[in-house]
Amino acid sequence: MLEVKGINVFYGAIQALNDVTLNVKQGEIVAIIGSNGAGKSTLLRTISGLIRARSGSITYNGTEITEAQPHEIVKLGLGQAPEGRRIFTNMSVQENLQLGAYLRKDTAQIARDMEACMDRFPRLRERFKQSAGTLSGGEQQMLAISRAMMSNPQILLLDEPSLGLAPFLITEIFNIVKDLNKDGKTVLIVEQNANRALEIADRAYVLETGVVVLEGTGKDLLVDPKVKEAYLGG
Repeated sequence: MLEVKGINVFYGAIQALNDVTLNVKQGEIVAIIGSNGAGKSTLLRTISGLIRARSGSITYNGTEITEAQPHEIVKLGLGQAPEGRRIFTNMSVQENLQLGAYLRKDTAQIARDMEACMDRFPRLRERFKQSAGTLSGGEQQMLAISRAMMSNPQILLLDEPSLGLAPFLITEIFNIVKDLNKDGKTVLIVEQNANRALEIADRAYVLETGVVVLEGTGKDLLVDPKVKEAYLGG
């Protein structure tokens, strides 16, 4: 469904991604784990068209998107909930969700999808007209995921969804990711909480200083000695 082949990304003279190759099959949850500065967010932003690769290719359902504009990539079916949520704090929950659907014209289905988001996240329904900036961190993350869902993506890109959340909310967010996958969404998740990400992932890649150093099933990497020592607290 999504194939990244040998991409190289630079910030000035600094190489952030070095010959990165990975793939995501329809219906999978694929995790990318690694320490801070490994290039995980850069990889998602490159797939989304927000950063340009100097070389390599990215294809989605057989269509090359390496040079595509971000809005074109969203229209094809890739939606991202970015690191740090990036919600529009001065706008209401409702307006944030409406902006997620800005490329769509199917008004009736947009309304149904908005209802589905609020069924999934009842707290968003309670705060529907409320300014998004007044939401808690967990509620803002729910809104960021819902806003991405409002573009009706086939692949959902999640960048550090558990960052800064209390443990009980982290559990809730990961349960929601599993539910979304059961409902038919393919998920590519970048996550520093390697343990939780590997528990739900079908497959995973380990990124270190912009290089894929390991790949395998989530279950295999959970018990891999190198992964346990580096990312799972021994």
